[in-house]
Amino acid sequence: MKEFYEFHDGCVLSSSIDKYMYTFIHKYFNEKIQIKYSKTEIVERIKQIKHPIVRSVLDRFNINSLDINFIADIPAGTGMGSSSSFTVGLIHALYEFTGQKVTPEKLAKFACEIEIDVLNEPIGKQDQYAAAYGGLNVIRFFKDGRVSVENLELDNEVVSELEKNLILFYTGKVRSASKILKDQKNQVLNNKKKIETLKIMSELVDDTKQLLINGNIDDFGKILHYNWNLKKTLSTKISDSKINQVYDIALKNGAIGGKILGAGGGGFFLFYCPHNQQTKLKSKLHNLVELPFRFENCGSKLIYSGN
Repeated sequence: MKEFYEFHDGCVLSSSIDKYMYTFIHKYFNEKIQIKYSKTEIVERIKQIKHPIVRSVLDRFNINSLDINFIADIPAGTGMGSSSSFTVGLIHALYEFTGQKVTPEKLAKFACEIEIDVLNEPIGKQDQYAAAYGGLNVIRFFKDGRVSVENLELDNEVVSELEKNLILFYTGKVRSASKILKDQKNQVLNNKKKIETLKIMSELVDDTKQLLINGNIDDFGKILHYNWNLKKTLSTKISDSKINQVYDIALKNGAIGGKILGAGGGGFFLFYCPHNQQTKLKSKLHNLVELPFRFENCGSKLIYSGN
């Protein structure tokens, strides 16, 4: 969040995975705009659109007579960056629709401007850059607003082992990231101890980067555990008794570490668990839905263009 990186450079370790937001755009048969997501909207003017992201993005392109459809592999509000993937994908599709090329950097900047500056969402920039660039990256946020993306070119064996040892479970709980992040922002702003916690969490990124380069995979799980315990202190809304119970069960049944993805409060739990221990872990967490995944090296990409 800018409330942190405007004073202390921020940093995250992030990877995209093979779960997607699909955006389809074509010209509508009349001068109206039709948008299909979890709802369907048909309007005559951009300012009548209820979906805030679609309305704000289309306002920049000033296009009428459009039919836009969205399909997602995972639910919204689950900590997997779906909102920013939605924004990045829409912008990318509209650039192509209007015959313009766009770089990942421009995509990410545009998406950040829409979500953070225009819509005043209390979020960071990491999801937009992850969606635009793709891959396993160290993303740094500087005080002057610059963002750098460093792709980690790890040995294939290290990537494969890390992938095998990570497991995702859906808690079944959808939450509002904005509410949790607003609470976190309010608690952090004037709290020196929590600012120090965020500094430590940022510094952990370079430690994690180095251990992955060295192939010390199990230490990744230990850092996840340390990071999760730090993250929980930032806001009381990040975890609760049920989430803590799931985490405790996981640690007793093979997991070395883990964390709730995104803002917290629900969504997906990521665990680091050696693959030879995962049968026991899955058995103990049988009431949660596992989401198999693979790492994805591509960011936002065009599947088909009629131009």
